Amino acid sequence: MSTTTAAPTSTARPGWVTDERISAWNRWVSRDAASTATSTAVAPYDGQPTAAVPVSSAVDVADAVASALDAQHRWALLPWSTRAGIVLRFHDLLVERQDEVIDLIQWEMGKSRFSAWQEILQVATIARHYARHGRRYLVDNKVRGAMPGLTRVREVRVPKGVIGMISPWNYPLYLAVGDVLPALLAGNGVVSKADSQTPLTLLWTRALLAEAGLPRDVWHVVVGPGAVVGDALIGSPDSPGTGVDHICFTGSTATGRHVGRRAGEMLISASLELGGKNPLVVLADADVGKAAAGCVAAAFANTGQMCIHIERVIVHEDVYDAFRSALVAATEALTLGQAYDYTVDVGSLASPAQLEAVTSHVASAVASGARVLTGGRARPDLGPLVHEPTVLEGVTADMPVCLEETFGPVISLYRVATDLDAIEKANEGRYGLSASIWSRDAARAEALAQRIRAGSVNVNDGAAAAAGSIEAGMGGMGDSGLGRRHGAEGMRKYTESQTVATQRLVPLGPPAGMAVERFVGLGNAQLRLLRRLRVR
Repeated sequence: MSTTTAAPTSTARPGWVTDERISAWNRWVSRDAASTATSTAVAPYDGQPTAAVPVSSAVDVADAVASALDAQHRWALLPWSTRAGIVLRFHDLLVERQDEVIDLIQWEMGKSRFSAWQEILQVATIARHYARHGRRYLVDNKVRGAMPGLTRVREVRVPKGVIGMISPWNYPLYLAVGDVLPALLAGNGVVSKADSQTPLTLLWTRALLAEAGLPRDVWHVVVGPGAVVGDALIGSPDSPGTGVDHICFTGSTATGRHVGRRAGEMLISASLELGGKNPLVVLADADVGKAAAGCVAAAFANTGQMCIHIERVIVHEDVYDAFRSALVAATEALTLGQAYDYTVDVGSLASPAQLEAVTSHVASAVASGARVLTGGRARPDLGPLVHEPTVLEGVTADMPVCLEETFGPVISLYRVATDLDAIEKANEGRYGLSASIWSRDAARAEALAQRIRAGSVNVNDGAAAAAGSIEAGMGGMGDSGLGRRHGAEGMRKYTESQTVATQRLVPLGPPAGMAVERFVGLGNAQLRLLRRLRVR
């Protein structure tokens, strides 16, 4: 493989990240002042500890939920313009100081700098959109009442109360804060569980929102293992009233099932964005060069550690050989390594567990007869968790890499004879998060897109077009989850629909002195009249 490589960094910790700054961020962790428990992650770039962060207990979580609920009552009464103004000030501060949080993302998670900057782009766009347009997602809906003209009915949106957020390490800014902003704007309090790999990124962001004007107790951050802190967020039937009113979870399907079960026990709503084994389909009439470039961008961005990244590439036999050559060339043109600048295309994996998952999938596939077209190796010479972007061919259904989520820089090529074969191949497995179709005939591709079981389908783009269109919902089908982020549902899911009905002049029943039989006869006459008038 001839992928360009960058020299490894000599030290992972950014120079401006002082102990004093870390101490200031740690003060945003909700926990008993008498507690001394901490956790420390490991930096992917050099394998050294990052910084000790306070750990919250189940009692701390319950206290944070109670505090957020108390603050939420006051927060929800503020005018929309006040809440939106805070979010817009946060937007400006984020753009102004983005280099700080990009450094933190790279230090804690190991991705390339451009991949880290994409989180700024997404969060800033979400902040602007919901602050400017979110109010229209919550406007009252006037409907006809039980007695037209006499019953006035409105459907209104009210905050759920306190929203619990459990976000993953792979996008520690976007997947955490991008969900918090619409929840806050809708009038809720929030308690976020920071991922143990990337807590400093979230704590930095919490401090920035405080600087923008967000009251301290409206948004709490807790830190600790999911089995303790995550379960405490949802609450327990044995301790009613201690948990949140909605849980927003992003992570693995296995953990998502657990979260969903716990939410069901508590009779609270849940939104779950889970795993994916996302297909990219190249039709016979596709522009092979553009399709290969788009595939590389969607497969190896964020070192393949994103729920919507491409893992399965399904190519029509008429263009298979040409596409394969273009794909290998585009993959080998990537710059691999780790650096705090924009010289690297593909950065490090986030943890030894991720490296083990990637190497295991590749090794087992090769042992069972798959061929490595490019890549296929860990690169400890470039960093302890660096792995080459890898393209496999000859993958069969018995190999784990075929339908199990790899969550790393590995894709598999599959040859098909017809469009029907391509769609059937794309729909294999239980996941249904994101997909991609490439064709010179956009209308044909859009028609085929509706036959793919996926929450988002990108035409002539790998993944970013749908994910970046934040006015449209984003989420999964099947084992890829429930609910949507972005768009109207991305805000409305944090509210309850309440019906307010006002009856005027006469009651919904026989007036005083009228026999019930007479009232029923008038009601039947009304039903027949409304039927003839085609009302409702």
